[in-house]
Amino acid sequence: MARIALESVDKVYAGGVKAVDGLDLEIADGEFMVLVGPSGCGKSTALRMIAGLEEISGGTVSIGERVVNDLAPKDRDIAMVFQNYALYPHMTVEQNLAFGLKLRGVSKEDRRKKVLEAAKMLGLEQFLDRKPAALSGGQRQRVAMGRAIVRQPQAFLMDEPLSNLDAKLRVSMRASLSQLHASLGVTTVYVTHDQVEAMTLGTRVCVLREGKLQQVDTPQRLFDHPVNLFVAGFIGSPAMNFVEAELVRGDGGAQVKFAGFSLPVPDALVTGRQGLDGYFGKKVILGIRPSDFEDSGHAKPEWAPITVTSTVTEELGSEINVIFTIDAPPVEHKDTADLAEDAAEGEGDGAIPLTDNKALWTARVNSRSHVRPGQTVELAIDTTRLHFFDPASGLAIGHESARSAAAASETDEVPA
Repeated sequence: MARIALESVDKVYAGGVKAVDGLDLEIADGEFMVLVGPSGCGKSTALRMIAGLEEISGGTVSIGERVVNDLAPKDRDIAMVFQNYALYPHMTVEQNLAFGLKLRGVSKEDRRKKVLEAAKMLGLEQFLDRKPAALSGGQRQRVAMGRAIVRQPQAFLMDEPLSNLDAKLRVSMRASLSQLHASLGVTTVYVTHDQVEAMTLGTRVCVLREGKLQQVDTPQRLFDHPVNLFVAGFIGSPAMNFVEAELVRGDGGAQVKFAGFSLPVPDALVTGRQGLDGYFGKKVILGIRPSDFEDSGHAKPEWAPITVTSTVTEELGSEINVIFTIDAPPVEHKDTADLAEDAAEGEGDGAIPLTDNKALWTARVNSRSHVRPGQTVELAIDTTRLHFFDPASGLAIGHESARSAAAASETDEVPA
């Protein structure tokens, strides 16, 4: 096992295109780090630079105590698992698992021992004599993982290894991966564009966008405390709802007004979000997660009610997604535009504008609500979990990292 550190790592392609831009990331010994982001954000490029499959344009990559910038992939003591399995079709499962060990001169007896250990761990014992063509997709991927496990490397690097599997199999393979990591404790760097996969697997998750690190944190903190609009909209499914709003003080205390609605803002939220009190009388971008709604008939009495008309309902068995419009346009910001573009490519849950320029929102409610399309429904919102973003920068108001980023930007030169 080993710590992996990237310091100011750049990757610049011909024509000056920066795939990775000043990436600073430290992956602890034994950690499961997930790199996530939309297509083209630089996550696979970063992984390939750690592996030595991509030349580094600037900065340093360290594995353990060694800087590995100039080391060949075979000398970095890592094992990679790809999405396309890359198995030898003419070899049996056992031969595929043992092949890398054979190349390294491991004795036949030791090869057999390591292969059997990996096969038992992955439930492949009964398939050792089969060839890849006789295996299912999930079994082939387990063989690919087994080939990495028998190496006993310092780190596993995985590039979207589950993307070729069907949805049900991906769920079971995620569970298997979590169990494997708990059992082996090997440092793992895992690339995916699927944020649900990222949230369920990662000890920590690194969100990338256009080659730049946005936020690295535990899955729950990414969900509860996103640093900016992009992370807020990318993490979570369905995506966070956004609207331009005004923060005001009234007789009953702080309120946020938008689209004909007025929600109370708890005093604890105002005092807990450093700098939020400076936005009274100003525009902010309000964010509300679908999971922070409930049908008012099933909500806590202190939650704030709003009345809407359901446009579409998605019945999921244990819950219902209520999709409705609000009388306000979709938020126009670079962060939300990138999310919408990503959603259009089928790789995320961006905000979708309607033809009459009204934003489409989603509320997730209990299935006992029985709400149907076209019905008027009273929803309730947990106002202790409201999110506020600066409309100019897109940074989360009161987030420690956002305050640091805002302070840093004030000292930077304004680009021409």
